[in-house]
Amino acid sequence: MKVRLLLAAAVAFIAAHIVEAAPMESTSATTTYHRASVDGVGVFYREAGPKDAPTIVLLHGFPSSSREFDTLIPLLATRYHLIAPDFPGFGHSDAPPPSSYTYTFDHLAETTNALLEQLGIARYSLFLHDYGGPVGFRIMLAHPERLQALIISNANAYAEGLGAKWAGIAQYWADRDAHVSVVDTFLSLAATEQRHTLGTSHPERYNPDTWTDEFAHLSRPGQREIQADLLYDYRTNVASYPAWQAWLRQHKPPTLIAWGANDPSFIAAGGEAFRRDLPDAEIHLLDAGHFALDEKNDEIAALILVFMARQHV
Repeated sequence: MKVRLLLAAAVAFIAAHIVEAAPMESTSATTTYHRASVDGVGVFYREAGPKDAPTIVLLHGFPSSSREFDTLIPLLATRYHLIAPDFPGFGHSDAPPPSSYTYTFDHLAETTNALLEQLGIARYSLFLHDYGGPVGFRIMLAHPERLQALIISNANAYAEGLGAKWAGIAQYWADRDAHVSVVDTFLSLAATEQRHTLGTSHPERYNPDTWTDEFAHLSRPGQREIQADLLYDYRTNVASYPAWQAWLRQHKPPTLIAWGANDPSFIAAGGEAFRRDLPDAEIHLLDAGHFALDEKNDEIAALILVFMARQHV
């Protein structure tokens, strides 16, 4: 009932504040699937919605891909142009070996930004989830003039948002060779499932195909080396938190935070912390886990539609 009321409110708000033609009917069939060559790397992306509408770029988390937005995209494509790429090494994008593609968050951001430039997208809002956070923050810092609005779902930028598991990962950062077991745990089937199901009060809403498919991808030849490099490079994200926070204080982009409050990896305090640098941010702590879209898809879509209409984007 709450979600239906929220969706109804979103529709009413948009109807009252935006005078234009009725939005197109949207179904899963409105999504199209593409590949582009970016600096010699094949990058897969999903696209939906009218190309002359404002663009929202959806940046996915680990160990998922743009597939995590499959149910969100049709709800937003009634009014927005959506681009959802797979990072190199993920989903249907190429996964070249680390000998030919350096797997750092700097490089993922460079490739993603180059894709947007190649597609001619010069203004956009960003939806950041998990690994999409450090990719998106790097893009924002490099091109602040391109950002219209910011939507954050369990993409951490504050030390207090790091859950208990990060203490063990920090040992890997301190001595990579001595703590290779951290990578084994990080890439295990149990961890892949628990990223979705830990913290949920509605396990029946989670499709087990999600984590079995993700684990099958992680089990491909070469994936361990790719993901180990990115996990090691994650230390640069934590080191960048003060710079990201300073950027938020300076630029104060319109920001919506829809945070799965039961996430044991990026805990609720990380969502609340954005208020320190963005006092006008709209913050919602949802009864959901790390992949909040898995069980709060309609509610998050309604929040986005109202928020974006309020920003006149």
